[in-house]
Amino acid sequence: MIPIRDANPSRKKPVVTIFLIIINVLIFIFETSLPYNLLEEFLKIFGFIPLMLTKSLLGFLSGDIQSYILPIFTSMFLHGSWTHLISNMWALWLFGDNVEDRMGHFKFLIFYLVSGFIAALVHYLFNFNSPVVTIGASGAIAGVMGAYFIMFPFARITTLIPLLWIPFFVDIPSFIYIGLWFISQISNGVLTLVGPLYGAGIAWWAHIGGFLYGAYVAPKYKRKRYYGYMKDYYGFFS
Repeated sequence: MIPIRDANPSRKKPVVTIFLIIINVLIFIFETSLPYNLLEEFLKIFGFIPLMLTKSLLGFLSGDIQSYILPIFTSMFLHGSWTHLISNMWALWLFGDNVEDRMGHFKFLIFYLVSGFIAALVHYLFNFNSPVVTIGASGAIAGVMGAYFIMFPFARITTLIPLLWIPFFVDIPSFIYIGLWFISQISNGVLTLVGPLYGAGIAWWAHIGGFLYGAYVAPKYKRKRYYGYMKDYYGFFS
């Protein structure tokens, strides 16, 4: 299922969401300009490597531990391919504007960064001995999706469902679309506990951690006015 748009217009211009998308795109363009050997070194420095943090915590590496925590933040602005970048930025654009609208610009930015940090820590807990570089904004975006899931459960998501090469467009309430997405993350995350080959190079537990954090924070920003609730509710049934 591919989300196309949501029938949930925001009241204010999502300046932070737009800013985050622009920054991610510009950094990826910079990545593509690097020769392969420099790119590999660049990703090792600014990507998050769980094993390096573990060694630092155990005292096997010199330097302050902050230098091994900082990549948790820088890694969420790095991507491995155009497909990786576009899929993440599309999800951020689709769900981020409404969450930013509800939280406010500055609080949304902090929420986004903390979501990415929490997501990376959950990934670390399940992969503390992994030497694989972790990059991507998906953990932070999972936090945004978790918040959207709570804030706008009945907002309609126009979804592309290809059946036998025939595209079908279906309006699905967000609690079903995002709920199915979250179930798939849990299923794949559990499979990684069986063996690393089942992970397919995706940080499933980062998605799970980010989503749960977003869902935990979101109730503080749910609109209490009756009109606001009915607006979200009516969006499903109209």
